[in-house]
Amino acid sequence: MKGESLEYPEQVVLITGVDKYRLSFFLENSDITITGRLSSLSNAIVTGSKTQDEYNALNQSQLPVILNYTARVKEYQAADKSGNKSLAEEKMKEINELNREREKIQIDFIKSHPASFVTPSILKSLSNNMSAAELESVINGLDSSVAQTPIITSLKSRLVILKQVEIGLKAPDFIQSDPKGNSVALSSLTGRNLLLIDFWASWCGPCRSENPNVVKVYNEFKDKGFDILGVSLDRSAADWTKAIAADKLAWTHVSDLQYWNNTVARLYGVNSIPANFLLDRNGIIIAKNLRGEALYSKIRELLGDN
Repeated sequence: MKGESLEYPEQVVLITGVDKYRLSFFLENSDITITGRLSSLSNAIVTGSKTQDEYNALNQSQLPVILNYTARVKEYQAADKSGNKSLAEEKMKEINELNREREKIQIDFIKSHPASFVTPSILKSLSNNMSAAELESVINGLDSSVAQTPIITSLKSRLVILKQVEIGLKAPDFIQSDPKGNSVALSSLTGRNLLLIDFWASWCGPCRSENPNVVKVYNEFKDKGFDILGVSLDRSAADWTKAIAADKLAWTHVSDLQYWNNTVARLYGVNSIPANFLLDRNGIIIAKNLRGEALYSKIRELLGDN
């Protein structure tokens, strides 16, 4: 294709065969050649794109971790299906460690390639688990040309929100409706207990998998000064309430049934779930995104002797 130009290299998807065959690659202002067969389009070789070459090198460096991750996921699923909880927990710890290892590889790539147009796509995903300070530091280290791309511009806007929900700050108040239509304010639940604001949804597989861990913590510490406020990103009230009952989530729940446009999720900069914010008795954010054993250990540390 000639006669078109791009302001920045960007990742695109080539689709053919009535959506049957797909190939994702970086398009930029250069002569790009795609070599391969239609029947295995996803394995085609893309040449002529400097950005694609950088992306391929990153993927190659991640490959051992990805293969290990895939194997551990299969082992976790088998253990979970067989009811072997101890083995499933062990495999989940390994999965989480591999996730951290992969994130480190990506962060190292960003720091060593501040002028690469691969960086915005990677950083968009990584930002979900970054503090405002971490994200700001990475953005400030980017080459000026990369820093002007639409993705980074969007992340700069997200950074403004994240700075308002940092650890050590008072959690922004909000009001949403519970399943019966009653208005519930965050401030009505603070002041007495540690409070976990738990973002989830009935359609979110990882959320549903995490719910038993949250239930365990709630049941053990609810009489010792711990409470939860669930904020759902559901669209269907029926699906929402059905999941609450099925997962035995016996705490206060709210939602505006606006999916990713949930006003509380937007207020707190949540763009992936499960996500949570732990507040002290004064409504100050003291931790974020605690899952599994990390959540249990933190609450036990704070309330275990009560």
